[in-house]
Amino acid sequence: MEKSSKSLRPCLDQLKPYIAGKGYTEISRKYGVPPEKIVKLGSNENPYGPSPKVLSAMQRVSPERYPEPEELITSLAEYTKCPEQMIVIGAGMDGVMDTLTRLFLDKGEKTQIYTPTFSYYEILTTLCGATPLFVPRGPRFEISTKIREEVKMVFICSPNNPTGNLTSGEDVKTILESTKSIVFLDEAYVEFAERSLLKLARKYDNLVVGRTMSKAFGLAGLRLGYAVAPEWIADQYRRAAPPFFGITCASVATGVAALSDQDYMKRSVDKILTERDRLRKETGSHPSQANFLYIETAEPSDIVGERFLQRGIIIRDCRSFRGAGDYHIRVSVGTPEENDLFLTAYREVCA
Repeated sequence: MEKSSKSLRPCLDQLKPYIAGKGYTEISRKYGVPPEKIVKLGSNENPYGPSPKVLSAMQRVSPERYPEPEELITSLAEYTKCPEQMIVIGAGMDGVMDTLTRLFLDKGEKTQIYTPTFSYYEILTTLCGATPLFVPRGPRFEISTKIREEVKMVFICSPNNPTGNLTSGEDVKTILESTKSIVFLDEAYVEFAERSLLKLARKYDNLVVGRTMSKAFGLAGLRLGYAVAPEWIADQYRRAAPPFFGITCASVATGVAALSDQDYMKRSVDKILTERDRLRKETGSHPSQANFLYIETAEPSDIVGERFLQRGIIIRDCRSFRGAGDYHIRVSVGTPEENDLFLTAYREVCA
């Protein structure tokens, strides 16, 4: 055992594993709540699921065949209004970022990460042997536009997870024009927001805009992400990506089907936005441009989170987010019925 551990890369000593939201089985076993009575509001999933066309497409999948991603890339190009040559795909947003960081990061290099935010940026940086430089967000979760000269990649999440705020276009443009660093703009939640900065990807050759089919399109379980990148980056991405970009026949078929029914997606988003406003009014949460709320708690968030779990309501204790402190929870927007159950528990737990 000792010999095996000495064979591991030293960077693993600095690695903190990604902490996913809790699931039905874990909570049911621990608290004795029947799975069908659990309300899952901890993972920012779309409670309405995907278009019915997705389920039909899954039935036509031939699992014995390798995936053919061409139609998916064409559909994504039409959706983003960007050339196919700029579209890259992967197994979820994390798969896309994994390939991108392997393109640009090497041992001893640095990334800039604004905290609190999605922890996977830090994990990928560390796995490449690079060093993350953490820059705290301002009082309204705004970001600094100053980039250190030695920084190789900058990660910006907008809307930001877990705070829910957008980063201004002017701030992003200032960063792009003041650095040679590669800027990765994570727009995983952009369909729930008032605006996107995707158009900047066609103007700046150091910007990659990442997207996902997991949230608004309801394909979280199929792990399908994509990015719009300058052609010089997209060309190298295709050289370094795993075979078939790490995706499956099912994710190709369902991605195409979901993109063919954008009306369904938009109706789901509209319902989520209506419920988001209702939840925010009652909880007094921070403003959000995503499908979740970032709520400050009077008591430590681990205590608050435990009380919700005892009632069968899964929310996210934000202590796992570097820089979030000990007094915030993140709550996904569910269906009206799920949100009613959350609010009942909220009045009991946080009153």
